[in-house]
Amino acid sequence: MGAMMKTWVNQPQNKQRGIGFAGVMLVIAGLLFALILAMKIVPPYLHNMQIERIFKVIVNDPEMPNAAVKEIRASYTKRATMDYIDELTAEDVEVGKDGGHISLSAKYSVKIPMAGNVSLVIDFTPHAEK
Repeated sequence: MGAMMKTWVNQPQNKQRGIGFAGVMLVIAGLLFALILAMKIVPPYLHNMQIERIFKVIVNDPEMPNAAVKEIRASYTKRATMDYIDELTAEDVEVGKDGGHISLSAKYSVKIPMAGNVSLVIDFTPHAEK
């Protein structure tokens, strides 16, 4: 019996492998934070891409170079309403006309509340010209 105890005592102790419960919880919390952040950030970027697409459609419309600025802005309003875009109004769109070419540009910011009094502000500058 003494020999049996001796071998048990002399065996190397098993080292812990992997991460513990606290580590798993930290990883899950980090993933949840990243997921929530992505869910809040992606929609403004998608809207900015839609605004740029609208600008390109208007600029490439063969009737727009001869249209008045008011008509160009009305075209933007119509298209933005169809895409549910409310971050940028037609009055915020800068219309430039040079001969038979037009350019559309804007500068706007989107404020995304994160937690409490912490917010994320993203600046966008969509632009299109022909």
